[in-house]
Amino acid sequence: MGWLADETGLEKCAAHHVPLTPLSFLARAARVFPDHAAVVYGSHRRSYAEHQARVSRLASALARAGIAPGDVVATLLPNIPAQVEAHFGVPACGAVLNTINIRLDADTLAHILDHGGAKLVLCDPQILPRLAEALEIMTGPPPRVIEVADPVAGIAAYGDYMDYEEFLASGDPAFDWILPQDEWESLALNYTSGTTGRPKGVVYHHRGAYLNAMGQVLSWRMVLHPVYLTIVPLFHCNGWCHTWMMPAIGGTLVCCRDITARAIYAAIADEGVTHFGGAPIVLNMLVNAPEQEKRGFDHAVEVFTAGAPPAPATLAKIETMGFHVTQVYGLTEGSGVATHLMPEEHRTAVADGHPERLVSAGRAVPEVEGRIVDPATLEDLPTGEHGEIWLRTPQLFKGYLNRPEATAE
Repeated sequence: MGWLADETGLEKCAAHHVPLTPLSFLARAARVFPDHAAVVYGSHRRSYAEHQARVSRLASALARAGIAPGDVVATLLPNIPAQVEAHFGVPACGAVLNTINIRLDADTLAHILDHGGAKLVLCDPQILPRLAEALEIMTGPPPRVIEVADPVAGIAAYGDYMDYEEFLASGDPAFDWILPQDEWESLALNYTSGTTGRPKGVVYHHRGAYLNAMGQVLSWRMVLHPVYLTIVPLFHCNGWCHTWMMPAIGGTLVCCRDITARAIYAAIADEGVTHFGGAPIVLNMLVNAPEQEKRGFDHAVEVFTAGAPPAPATLAKIETMGFHVTQVYGLTEGSGVATHLMPEEHRTAVADGHPERLVSAGRAVPEVEGRIVDPATLEDLPTGEHGEIWLRTPQLFKGYLNRPEATAE
């Protein structure tokens, strides 16, 4: 152990032992980059000072609505500004954010709301009928509903519940954030896909999200003021933690509700998008888009892709179009990205005629230790062999909510 023989006077104190939390990124960005664009979505354009004020209003409104530290607040939202604000505003009042997959059926929604115990849910009007059905199915007390209209997309509120902007207006922009006293405190509750049974609740901690965000800055080779397009759903691993990452480097987050080639090319050309993440199907969509949907741009765009290995032909084509692709692997329990294949490794594999290399899990990203083991013997396998991926990293989740046996397994 690395302790001096005499550690008198070297104990932890509040001056230097500060709990890590991604909330600190936005607090700093509002001070350091107050006038820089933070969130862009059509006519919705907010600087970091304005974004921080809206986040504070949300935290305050939640607290005034009876949301206490440790309570769960859910969202059923596409990639719109309110979803971005919830990533900071919910934990800023000490609550735990539960971003729910907007494609789920009413029965699964009811299970998640019951299991997670959400006290309040922010819901898009297009999803409201399914939520209403889920509320009828629930066995526990239903959450309060706040309806989030989307005027940019022309989606109006039904008017049956309080509107999000009205709810924000009830909050104080000078609200004093309730920051974690312990970085192991719960930050977010996500649910697995449930392919082998009911979805399991995956609990993230402040420390893991903070370190994940910082690690991705390194693995994606990012510099100050990138412009990030939200193609990865923010309900999926909290958008791979990119929403928390962007304020750390004064980035601009461009929201994208409907994922189409036309919308992506427009965001790159009009907003100067420099980074986005997406599945290989997104790359295929960009490569095969009709010419009238494409737009020219004069800068490189860095892409994280995950979910399946991209086809060699797609990689070869998209690299000539100004996109630099980094293939990544991750899982909900690992807060998103855990390993990556760098763009030069893609190019070499395609150029040398070895497309099989593209199915590799790649190399561990910063802060992650990775092993490939034989599931039968639990012994490490040589490079190139197929096996189970084992991870050890501070960005791993705390465990499954109310499932201690599954967590131990």
